[in-house]
Amino acid sequence: MNNFFKYGEIVDGYDVRVINEREARAAAGILFAIGMLSLTNAAMLGHVVVTKFFISFFTLDFLIRVINPSYSPSMLLGRIFVQNQIPEYVGAAQKRFAWGLGLALAIPMFYMLVIDFQPNPIKVFICIVCLLLLFFESAFSICFGCKIYNLVMSSRASHCPGGVCEIVKKDKIQTFNSAQKFIVVLVTLTFFSGLYAYFTKVESKTFLSKKLHSVMLSDEEKQALQDEKTEEAFRAFDEDDEDYE
Repeated sequence: MNNFFKYGEIVDGYDVRVINEREARAAAGILFAIGMLSLTNAAMLGHVVVTKFFISFFTLDFLIRVINPSYSPSMLLGRIFVQNQIPEYVGAAQKRFAWGLGLALAIPMFYMLVIDFQPNPIKVFICIVCLLLLFFESAFSICFGCKIYNLVMSSRASHCPGGVCEIVKKDKIQTFNSAQKFIVVLVTLTFFSGLYAYFTKVESKTFLSKKLHSVMLSDEEKQALQDEKTEEAFRAFDEDDEDYE
């Protein structure tokens, strides 16, 4: 029983308890996929049952991770896919801290979207933030919670994902020349320009897209839209008045 509450594994060559980062990334990818499915169902189809399932599973999974990640359902599922890969060991302490932050986000979401269903844009935004954190961990092995750990804890993290805690100087292949920087900036600007055009120019057909469309409009565009609605209301009133006569 005492071993159950010992966080992480002891591995030869490591001075701290560790976990397998490959399992953590696989688990993040699984949760991200389910989360995107739930968000799509809620935003596009208005079905919240998948969202309630996801938040319940997410909360339970992170609670178990904070206690003992060896029994986390998502990490055990992730192990199925990465069990034949060489483990990448990272410090357990900073991952526990990061998952604790995830649990802190999950608990209020569980209450407000599962027990007492009260959706609003702020809660949707928090869910999107959680999905982004999962995406960055699964796709790029970037753990923002681990970075916060180094800012608030007296002892710095060691054995971080990708060796970011130990890296001193980047190799040439990790740096950008002028042409590569230009390509990155150009692609980034094109992406965000296209995203802005999509939300402001394409017809909105879902509740979420209508909200986003409204948020991204300028004050002049909002006023013009309001004036148009007012004119339509007056025209409809006049038409009804003519029909009555």
